[in-house]
Amino acid sequence: MVGAGGGASDPGRVLAELGASLCAQILVVVPDWVEREVLRILGAWIATDPSPAVARSAVRIDAQEAGRRAAADVAGRLQALLSADVDAQSITPLEVIRAAVVYPTGVLLRAGVPPVVRSSFDESRFPDDAYALTPASLGAVDPSLTAPAREWGAAKAMAHKARHRRPGV
Repeated sequence: MVGAGGGASDPGRVLAELGASLCAQILVVVPDWVEREVLRILGAWIATDPSPAVARSAVRIDAQEAGRRAAADVAGRLQALLSADVDAQSITPLEVIRAAVVYPTGVLLRAGVPPVVRSSFDESRFPDDAYALTPASLGAVDPSLTAPAREWGAAKAMAHKARHRRPGV
């Protein structure tokens, strides 16, 4: 990477800057992701079983509050992860977000929505996700995260390579 002065940028600094930016962007979209996923599953359930008397507006309010709690919960872990030294980053931002599925799951359980049928792999890999909400990528949380996640991943690889490059290789 080349800095503004034309010289090579410090890969660790670039990683930290992209990490801070990615963290901020994730925290903006998490509340909407929680609400959107709750309303998607709720809508599908109501479409197949219109008999439940569910106050959609009450579920939406619960989902909005859950989204705020999810963002607050992941904020500290994301900030710690994305500001850590490259060698201390043993998980990814996606793993932190995946743990937040408990928030939309809780809303749906409180609303009485029955769990969805999931594959045995999903059941064993994501036991706390009764509604198949676990995102496959940060872009699945919000498409606006695709490019920043890719840039952060590339910067992490560059920082790791710079740190662990063997002389003469």
